[in-house]
Amino acid sequence: MRSSGILMHITSLPGPYGVGTMGKQAYAFVDFLEEAGQTCWQILPLTPTGFGDSPYQSCSTFAGNHYLIDLDALVEEGLLQTEELTRIRWCRKEDRVDFGLLYKNRLKVLRLAYGRFAGGEAFDAFCAENAAWLPDFALFMALKDRNHGKPWYEWKQPLKSRQAKAMAKARADLADEIRFYCFQQYLFFKQWNALHSYAAEKNIQIIGDVPIYVPLDSVEVWSCPELFQLDEQLNPTAVAGCPPDAFTEDGQLWGNPLYRWDVHEAQGFQWWMNRLAAAGKLYDVTRLDHFRGLEAYWAVPYGDKTARNGKWIKGPGSSFVQALKKNLPEQKLIAEDLGYLTQEVLDLRDESGYPGMKVLQFAFDSKEPSDYLPHTYIQNTVCYTGTHDNMTMRQWFETSPKEVVDYAAAYMTLSKKEGYVWGAIRTALASVSDICIIQMQDYLNLGAAARMNFPGTLSVSNWTWRAKDGIINKDLAKRIRELAALYARI
Repeated sequence: MRSSGILMHITSLPGPYGVGTMGKQAYAFVDFLEEAGQTCWQILPLTPTGFGDSPYQSCSTFAGNHYLIDLDALVEEGLLQTEELTRIRWCRKEDRVDFGLLYKNRLKVLRLAYGRFAGGEAFDAFCAENAAWLPDFALFMALKDRNHGKPWYEWKQPLKSRQAKAMAKARADLADEIRFYCFQQYLFFKQWNALHSYAAEKNIQIIGDVPIYVPLDSVEVWSCPELFQLDEQLNPTAVAGCPPDAFTEDGQLWGNPLYRWDVHEAQGFQWWMNRLAAAGKLYDVTRLDHFRGLEAYWAVPYGDKTARNGKWIKGPGSSFVQALKKNLPEQKLIAEDLGYLTQEVLDLRDESGYPGMKVLQFAFDSKEPSDYLPHTYIQNTVCYTGTHDNMTMRQWFETSPKEVVDYAAAYMTLSKKEGYVWGAIRTALASVSDICIIQMQDYLNLGAAARMNFPGTLSVSNWTWRAKDGIINKDLAKRIRELAALYARI
């Protein structure tokens, strides 16, 4: 069945407290999607943001981002007072998330709410249901606070290496702080489950995202160091990245520790099965980030300043895919099969049966035949004008070489009357791909300032774009619906 949807992270929603949340604006966006004839809402990872404010550098693969908790709901529950929120400066610009102000203020407000929280059966049940990951996460966060935010590998040796006596003492000493972090997660999942259920009632599927790697300073590496390529001092021996290409002559140095895939395989990939099963509860469809890294990954020597000296090393490949299909046969996944693709990567994707991704922006940069030109698509794909890592379409048209734009205009029969961006959207929707996802920024015809992320860079612009209140409206929903209907995606 053909369908379409919109890519827009929750943080990008408008709202009063500096960042989009799971509050009224999120419910209004679900209503907008329904009115626009859409059946998918694609978001970025819901986990806590980390280095560079990135949702792909999270301290936990299981926890929810406390920035997304709706504070107005806590006022309604009597855990907060309105004046406690309105006296705080949450942002400097309406259309930008200020992560510095959020970091400074959001935990303070949640601590106020926690001080009025009595607990109860629902909270106790939540803690019991999530006992596989929640205690370690809450202790990890409490210890980070006690160590002034230092990464775990800079803690004193007994806690760094999780010695039993030191761990038991920390749990006793930090019992209330641990409970506070459990309280945060209780609020997050309570609100997310309610929003997810509302979306389901409106026949909107949530497409979520699971990054392939976790950062070194994460509860996963701290609690399961044997699963990662670390030496005896718990330092990485190699880190993740991607090789030099036409866009980045030094490659991209991501810095994440790499997996010991032989250990994972010996354990039946249980850590991964648990991780993806949890994602399957959060989302209706899960996008598996950097799928090509399962076939082979770029390993950079630890300590290198660029990714130039990396090398390709074989990943788990078919063994992983078969374990996934055996253990989670009902889970719906999308293979993020972008980047340097070899025949082996394409064969692994085809073996999995998971739909790959087609990005329209990639189709016109070369006069050589491209797998991203829509006439080459197959049905079992997801088509995008661009992803969160790409330019907005307007920026792409404004900055690409003239010969590239002319080629795109001829191929897509673009006209100034229709608008080049809307013509590109039309082309994507007309493709044979089963699913078509358009960035909200493209439907709003926004330029470079609205780009969500520039990969491999640290910037105050990355991850910060927000929609201004009122620009996502009924007139836009009507136009989107008409185009989706024209190409049988309703």
